Amino acid sequence: MVPAPDAGRIRPRPHLKFPFDASFPRQWHNNGLGSTHLWNGLNMLFPQGERFFVRSVNHYLDRLEDAPELRAQVKAFFAQEGKHSREHQAYIELLESQGYKLSGYMKAYQRLVWGFIDPYFPPPLRLAMTAALEHYTAVMSEHTLTLGVFADGHPAMQQLIEWHAAEEIEHKSVAFDVLRKVAPGYAMRMAGLYCGTMALFGLWFVASVTLLRQEPSLGWMGVLRELWKGHKKDPVLVRVLWRGLKQYVRPSFHPLQNDNLHLARAHLARFDEPEAEAA
Repeated sequence: MVPAPDAGRIRPRPHLKFPFDASFPRQWHNNGLGSTHLWNGLNMLFPQGERFFVRSVNHYLDRLEDAPELRAQVKAFFAQEGKHSREHQAYIELLESQGYKLSGYMKAYQRLVWGFIDPYFPPPLRLAMTAALEHYTAVMSEHTLTLGVFADGHPAMQQLIEWHAAEEIEHKSVAFDVLRKVAPGYAMRMAGLYCGTMALFGLWFVASVTLLRQEPSLGWMGVLRELWKGHKKDPVLVRVLWRGLKQYVRPSFHPLQNDNLHLARAHLARFDEPEAEAA
């Protein structure tokens, strides 16, 4: 049973800024370098990833003329993703200002997305990848808000990730609903799940290793030890990959079956209240 859609579920918010400055530490997670760079590596994926999501959904915008509610949610989704992309790009620039050399990785990442996936994967597959990856981010977001994943981290990073996580929960079904309208087949959904899973976890691993290899105190064995330590602290493969897969492969799956919007709304109330007072 899929809950009825909430037309006001997605709320684009005013421009937000997070307190990152020159004093922000290179190692911001109390669990050490492994946890720090696992999450830094994920941050590196967001700007291009969000743009890919928007482009994949936008390809079908003219097919939504007969679905005004979904079309409105798509546009709100675009607004939220644009803000996420800008904030994470600013964080990447902070990493570079701290001395991390990221241009080689970022160029390779962009070549994969914009030189291979975007031009050669058919539009339904790109949309199916987006729907699957939005599901993973929604699962990750729920864990972030309920398990205190960033409680041992710097407050600025906690604010950035928890804001992003809450908005991911708000718009978690948009890409899936567009896919269900324009390419509803189960085989396409599973193809998107496979391609999206390989891309996400492969790129995330390489990004994290790229950062850890630039820590002067670590050799290759140290990199692997730190990754394992970070994984034990927050076992993302179990919490996100396995749970996400089990849910998504059900033929009857829909993202709104996991009723966790209250988590997002509780966290985002601090941003919504000034907007409401101004109105």
